[in-house]
Amino acid sequence: MRIKASLLLAFFLLAVTAAYSTDTPSSATPAVSTTQLAAWLTGGISSDRLARLATERGVATLPTRNELRQLESAGAGKDLLRALSSGNARSASVGPDIPATLLKAAAKARRQHYHEAELQLREALRTDEGNSALHFALGTVLRFEEQWDDAFDEISQATALMPDFPENHSALAYIFYRSDDGPDAVAEARTALSLDPKNAEAYQYLGLGLYSTGQYEAAVHAYGEALTWDHDNADTYYDMGIALHADGNLPGAMAAYEHAIRLRPDFWEAHSNLGLVLHEEGNLDRAVAEYRRAKQIAPDEASIRNNLGNTYCDQGNFDAAAEELHQLYRQHPEWQQGHACLASAYMAKKNYDAAVEELRLALRQNPTGSAEHRILGQVLLLDNKPQDALRELRLAVSLNPDSDLAHHTLGTALFEQQELQAAEKEFREALRLNPSADNHYSLAACLMSLDRYDEALAELETAARLDPERPLYRARREELLKLMKESGRSQ
Repeated sequence: MRIKASLLLAFFLLAVTAAYSTDTPSSATPAVSTTQLAAWLTGGISSDRLARLATERGVATLPTRNELRQLESAGAGKDLLRALSSGNARSASVGPDIPATLLKAAAKARRQHYHEAELQLREALRTDEGNSALHFALGTVLRFEEQWDDAFDEISQATALMPDFPENHSALAYIFYRSDDGPDAVAEARTALSLDPKNAEAYQYLGLGLYSTGQYEAAVHAYGEALTWDHDNADTYYDMGIALHADGNLPGAMAAYEHAIRLRPDFWEAHSNLGLVLHEEGNLDRAVAEYRRAKQIAPDEASIRNNLGNTYCDQGNFDAAAEELHQLYRQHPEWQQGHACLASAYMAKKNYDAAVEELRLALRQNPTGSAEHRILGQVLLLDNKPQDALRELRLAVSLNPDSDLAHHTLGTALFEQQELQAAEKEFREALRLNPSADNHYSLAACLMSLDRYDEALAELETAARLDPERPLYRARREELLKLMKESGRSQ
């Protein structure tokens, strides 16, 4: 993308901004015009922010009643209209009319008809090429159309024309963030904050930039600063939740998502992400409830059905999982995830052929997925295809040698094939990676088959000590002691 070659331009704009701030006294800051205000409203700048700007900088000319009505139609709230009517005009004369093309663009943008808004803004720029606010509005519309290179060009032009306007730098910060250029996003957001330390949006975009560079704790701090100035912003709480989740703070992430939902109950992304955190915490019932709420709000969103289906699988509710995933594939035949979960549902029904077919689809999407190879191996083992199963299970171990589950499953398959020495090796590796009661128990079973009763007894005693609530371990220990006594090997 052209954005990636923009570092020198960013440094140039920083230098221009610094020079402008140093050489230009605040009293000489140009007043804002009604055309600029209409363009900035079209570009999504809040009425509250523009009211503060109009108060700080003044209005270039006296707004007419018609212009006030037009600005109200473009999104101006009572705060901005009050600021414009306060007599804070630099001139008592009436200025140029707000261009009709700009007013049409504002109406189209409010209806989310972004391409039509783009055409109207381009028409407005033909006769006012030097208007930074119009470039800003066009850049924002292009951003909504996901034309990132063109959006960057327009916002860069807006910044070159008005380097002291914080929102220009904030907009650049967001474009850099969306282009995976975290350092430049951080730099532009900090420039915006140097111009306006109370700019909540700039703090939010600073958080996004820091998050994209892996600085999760700093990102959370930036979001906190944003909420100081805009404390009811659901999007900021949502972004904070993502950063907290990435930083491993699951309770904090849950609280942030719940706050976002309180502020915006139909925020399906927050419901869905809250479901992810609850799932990770093992609270599957609540996770299902959040996914179901998200699906109710956004029934056509594929990721929700995928996550809900996977949660049903982890609950063991395979009928519900299969129903959810079948509906997902009907609605979105291009969707490629969820096949491993559907395979588990087929396994529960002993439909091994269908399970194998689903797992092969999963592996086509993710050929190096250790979990997919492991589950396929388990299915093949259940389907009495031991050699094919062992091939998949060995591949699963090679793809993720740090997975105790992969080693344990391979050990189990080798044990069933009476390859006891090889099975022992896998069970010991699983135990090294995760000294759980189950892994001690599996190793004990293998050692018993190798007639190494003393070692097996030690493993069973460890398993029983680690999980005293499970009677199986004690029962097997008693069986082994009886066997050792009968064979004359009791201690």
